[in-house]
Amino acid sequence: MFDDLYNTEILTLSASLKNEALERPDGTARKVSKLCGSWLEIDIMIDGDKVSDCALRVQACALGQSSAAILQQSIIGARLEELIAARDSLKAMLKDNGPAPMGRFEKLALLKGVKAYPARHISTMLAFDAAVEAVRSVVIDG
Repeated sequence: MFDDLYNTEILTLSASLKNEALERPDGTARKVSKLCGSWLEIDIMIDGDKVSDCALRVQACALGQSSAAILQQSIIGARLEELIAARDSLKAMLKDNGPAPMGRFEKLALLKGVKAYPARHISTMLAFDAAVEAVRSVVIDG
């Protein structure tokens, strides 16, 4: 079963990430998993109420990296509400056997197998927790 978790798609996604930073981001957030030491930082730019650019710095297992890669591939044009819905759906999928997220972040279904590994849940959630915090800090607090 562990081999199914780290399938070719997951490993390809994790390998696609590049650590980058935006020069003058509108918002930034950092999330850390105290359980495993994984961390993620996100910089975002907002145009109106939509994400217009994103850069990530990630030190996490292949699952955390894969989740971050899915976020990075689909975040441009996303609104805060979409990010919250994706985060909440991902959490429900991992913890409560909920359905996979729909819409622009539907690729998160690839991570359904993480449900069986609670120690990996936080790492898998880092990107979406950070994205919601960064966008919220600009759209609501900014």
